[in-house]
Amino acid sequence: MTDGAGRARRWRTALVTGASSGIGDAFARCLAAEGSDLVVVARDGERLDVLAEELTAAHGVSVEVLPADLGAPVARHAVEQRLASRDRPVDLLVNNAGFGTNGTFHEMSVDREEQEVQVNALALLRLTHAALGPMVARGSGHVLNVASIGGLYPIPGSATYGATKAFVCSFGDAVHEELRGSGVHLTTSLPGFTRTEFQERSHWEGQEGLPGFAWLTAEEVARQSLDGVWAGRARVVPARRYQLLTAATAPVPPFLKRLIMGRAQDVAW
Repeated sequence: MTDGAGRARRWRTALVTGASSGIGDAFARCLAAEGSDLVVVARDGERLDVLAEELTAAHGVSVEVLPADLGAPVARHAVEQRLASRDRPVDLLVNNAGFGTNGTFHEMSVDREEQEVQVNALALLRLTHAALGPMVARGSGHVLNVASIGGLYPIPGSATYGATKAFVCSFGDAVHEELRGSGVHLTTSLPGFTRTEFQERSHWEGQEGLPGFAWLTAEEVARQSLDGVWAGRARVVPARRYQLLTAATAPVPPFLKRLIMGRAQDVAW
């Protein structure tokens, strides 16, 4: 598929959540550079407006701004309705929005932990459901859900975050299989440590001690994830080093993973 400028365009219209910063911003930029029209979603409408103007000027694409807090049911419903539209179909949904918290679970605000589940898991579930109906009806479309390699391990100090990402991994694998033969594909991306505003917003401890090679850029996560979606893969782990890590630790028993992650958290704190 090509656009009016002759660029190779894999998706005519893509909706990206969490598009105002970090990996979501990188997804939007990668897709716009290919000529995809966009619907960008995030809480910060002003940042979305700036992004939309920049991408339209640079690439000549249409960018629809849809400010929404995905932790709020009414705002989330507006995004669901946009995805469910048959008149303005979305060919690719990128469920990227999410946040983390850091601290001992019983000492943290349970309301904030509940909101984390709302955004990281429930919103992703509902938006996926809204997108898949029209996609399956027309026999084409893609969904990309952004999890984390943290979803493969218990994360003491970020228990809720790890649990939500584990949900995204299991949910994605199951729905990928349900869609087999439908012409629609769901892919789950599991990035490792990525340089964005995420760590600062989540107040994560110990990141300063991570070596430089542990960090990914938002652009490489976005590009490798989109390539995996287009190939119809169930899971994508961006970067060879993280692919090797996840493969090497897959046979480790759960109790040992728990002990290792707990000791690592003790060192970080």
